[in-house]
Amino acid sequence: QAQLVESGGDLVQPGGSLRLSCAASGFELGLYVIGWFRQAPGKERAGIGCMSISNGRTFYASSVKGRFTISRGNGENTVYLQMNNLEPEDTAVYYCAALRSNTAGPYYLNPKVYRIWGQGTQVTVSS
Repeated sequence: QAQLVESGGDLVQPGGSLRLSCAASGFELGLYVIGWFRQAPGKERAGIGCMSISNGRTFYASSVKGRFTISRGNGENTVYLQMNNLEPEDTAVYYCAALRSNTAGPYYLNPKVYRIWGQGTQVTVSS
């Protein structure tokens, strides 16, 4: 059974950094795109970035470009979201999702196209 498990959420001060993990199991990660999403209270779930695992291509939303980086550990079934220079507006529940594909782009920031989801991890940016 395909499964994604996020971890790493925490309370962090503005300007701080945090790394989230998305552990995949039950499917061949190399055939998929992993998208990262977040949902703040009262707001819709929004895509912030994605990575095509087969070729490493990434695409980011303008709100996080230059601050957030998606990567995959060598030989690991885990995808990371490195978040730097965090702002209070980054406070949200963060999710990863998987879709079988070999490219990355704005289409993959649409949460409606994904079928495999993790349970989410809370990130709170506050002093």
